[in-house]
Amino acid sequence: MDLRKIKKLIDLLEESNLAELEIKEGEEVVRLSRVPKGTAPQMYAAPMQAAPVAVAPVAAVAAAPAAPVESGLPAGHVTKAPMVGTFYASSTPGAPAFATVGKQVKAGETLGIIEAMKMFNQIEADVSGTVVAVLVENGQPVEFDEPMFVIA
Repeated sequence: MDLRKIKKLIDLLEESNLAELEIKEGEEVVRLSRVPKGTAPQMYAAPMQAAPVAVAPVAAVAAAPAAPVESGLPAGHVTKAPMVGTFYASSTPGAPAFATVGKQVKAGETLGIIEAMKMFNQIEADVSGTVVAVLVENGQPVEFDEPMFVIA
């Protein structure tokens, strides 16, 4: 299937109230599903006959208990990367960073952006508090479950 068709299908899914969309063209199958807000996207490759994989909530992934002292992280709530990609501290080059050390943030406020496969995903604070540490730099690649911010 053509990449342009897939992009159009993604746009169609975003504009509609559909939760899932599956298109078959001959032997090719494209299945798109919307990830509800507050859940982490799961990336996997499996045959279409495989049982569906449960999607864990972002809060469960990112809501790790306060970092232990021996890990070298300050005490507080650690927000971890929900996916692999490139971290950006602001929406455009030269713009102020979404989150800096000492900034007060509210739950749901954007802390940064991770670009994965040409899609920009906002990373939101899942707790309110003060940013104690920013553990990633602008333009840095991040791994799944990598600590990014500490909020106290």
